Amino acid sequence: MNRLEKVHEIVDSILMKQTNTEIRRHGYVHLYGVSSNCSILALRRGANAELSAVSGMLHDIYTYKAGDSYEHAKLGSIEARKILNEIKLFTEEEINIICKSIYNHSNKNDEGGIYEEILKDADVLQHYSYNTGFPVADHEKERVTKLFKELGIEN
Repeated sequence: MNRLEKVHEIVDSILMKQTNTEIRRHGYVHLYGVSSNCSILALRRGANAELSAVSGMLHDIYTYKAGDSYEHAKLGSIEARKILNEIKLFTEEEINIICKSIYNHSNKNDEGGIYEEILKDADVLQHYSYNTGFPVADHEKERVTKLFKELGIEN
């Protein structure tokens, strides 16, 4: 089994244990959407698509596991590290890249390294593309505008 598929399997098992069906449904849509967006952006930007996709799959794992988003980036990075260490498929350096991206993904106005920026942009893109009829959150507007310009999307 390849590494991303193993992470999918773990995320699926966590989501299936979520008794709130609305949270579970949102988890599937959001985590898989962000992960796919991460892959595309990583390929475009010359980064490792697999590591980016894994960070997307795990970035909100705490929220969907606990049903609570309080300090979800920090607690999600801890949960992701635990998962990645348990499956023993990633190097310590890879785990650090993934977990740093997760830890910093909520700071949309701060600029970080390439993997952090991919995750932030993928997250914002999924928030927008989930329903383009919804307004863009104020703290995401600048990032959406830059991302659309990069992708050649006129809005």
